[in-house]
Amino acid sequence: MKIAYLYLVHRNPGMMKRVIERLSCDQCVFFIHVDAKSNLEEFASLRGENVRLLENRTAVYWGEFSGVEATLSLIRQALTTPEDYGYFALISGSDYPLRGREYIHQFLEVHRGTEFINVVKMPSAEAGKPISRIDTVRIQSTRPVARLISKAAARMGLGRRDHGKYLGQLEPYAGHTWWTLTREACRHISDFDRQNPQVAQFFKDTFAPDEMFFQTILGNSPFRSRIRRNLCFEDWSAAGSHPADIDERHLARFEACDAVSMEDVYGRGEVLFARKFKDGTPDLLEKLDDLIAQKDRRWALARPAVEATQA
Repeated sequence: MKIAYLYLVHRNPGMMKRVIERLSCDQCVFFIHVDAKSNLEEFASLRGENVRLLENRTAVYWGEFSGVEATLSLIRQALTTPEDYGYFALISGSDYPLRGREYIHQFLEVHRGTEFINVVKMPSAEAGKPISRIDTVRIQSTRPVARLISKAAARMGLGRRDHGKYLGQLEPYAGHTWWTLTREACRHISDFDRQNPQVAQFFKDTFAPDEMFFQTILGNSPFRSRIRRNLCFEDWSAAGSHPADIDERHLARFEACDAVSMEDVYGRGEVLFARKFKDGTPDLLEKLDDLIAQKDRRWALARPAVEATQA
């Protein structure tokens, strides 16, 4: 199984370098989009035969369509390469693997054809995805005056529109930003976007479109039946708009079982990555590396017996 890791980063170059060292092999490549607002020189250490830094960089702003644009750039860059990567994994610069590279490749080989992305049909109160998320106009920060007006209108319950008038027969879906999708699904997303520019135009004026744009495209496609929850651990137990930082408490949870799983409105399943980590936590990463090595040794020892049973 060949994997194309698609990285959206704006900080943490030291941790990124560490991740690449842990995951790098002949069967993977790293396509990296560094936020245009970030200093590219800080990422100079991210080099290698299988590392590709995108030349065309987008200034990415939280909760805006710029994140979708940067992701589409990564997808299209990966699709143009001659290598036939079976999976494209969208990862952030604050993510770190929970298993070793061989385990990750084998996991995706076993689950070949599955689309790992969090998706629910809107509205979903349980997932915190009200229909107002897609129907409320939210202007991008590139138009500051109009953005202030749209925010004020939203607070007064105004600035609404009917998504049905713009999206036609497309039903709205939402979820989380990070995913691991097959090459075929990514090709479908790229082709759909080029053939239906009005959809992107609509989502440009919504809040957090990276949590709806890709989900809506796949939710209205034949790939819908192949979807299961994503492969990223996030701790949303604390109130707020961001997941909690990974700390010793989480490490204890990761240590409690070889296969770390999550279960919520998006379903139940094993996760292979976790966020959010920071550059300033080398001791925590060292402990996690040791834990991964222990798990992978046990997996390598058990693997021949499992394969013999399956045969």
